[in-house]
Amino acid sequence: MSVDEYIFAENVRKAIESFKAGNTILLFDMEGREEETDFAIPAEAVKPSDVRLMRKEGGGLICVSLDALAAEKLGLPLMSDLLVSASEVDSSILKTIEKSGDLKYDSRSSFSLWVNHRKTRTGIPDNDRALTINEVANSVKKTLNAEPVDFGIEFRTPGHVALLRAAEGLTNERCGQTELSVALAHMSGITPAVAICEILDDHSGTALSKKKAIELSNKKEMVFVEGSEIVEAYETWKELNSY
Repeated sequence: MSVDEYIFAENVRKAIESFKAGNTILLFDMEGREEETDFAIPAEAVKPSDVRLMRKEGGGLICVSLDALAAEKLGLPLMSDLLVSASEVDSSILKTIEKSGDLKYDSRSSFSLWVNHRKTRTGIPDNDRALTINEVANSVKKTLNAEPVDFGIEFRTPGHVALLRAAEGLTNERCGQTELSVALAHMSGITPAVAICEILDDHSGTALSKKKAIELSNKKEMVFVEGSEIVEAYETWKELNSY
């Protein structure tokens, strides 16, 4: 079904069209959660100029949100699970592992590995990170199409691009930027891998307010969409695709 056949909020429809065109949007999570706005860009479309935008005008952490099934097929664990296993060798690690109640806005984080593609040099320049992000998306696309992918041959860790593993139930289970961006990718019919980066306020150093984020979206002619809108739209999309 085309986007026009779904009953979506206008902002969601615009966000879907932007994602399908490989463009950047501004994605706000939710009131009472992180209350942060991220730049969100389909990972397969990221260019060095997009990495520059994220680090210069975003200022937060540049990550890639991944579909849960793809992450599982690629062998990408949650970092917290990996550290629990590592603590069997070094018990001091137990003191650092994320525990229930550590996060004021959620029950857990979605961090997986940090990677560089093996064709990069240091992994940190804009072109290196863009390459890594593109190739992560390519690996996701291949593995979801049942094509063989040896992630360890393609990438090395530690690296400079943080991978985020979405919850299996997406917004039914967790409503972080990771799940919201992957849900939007699914609705857009694109590879479910999305580069995201928090936008910080240059003056206060805190998260950019929603009001200022909307002003920024208007200035840059980018779509602004709220997580609550995506959650509602994704529920409708799932129902219509459950046949």
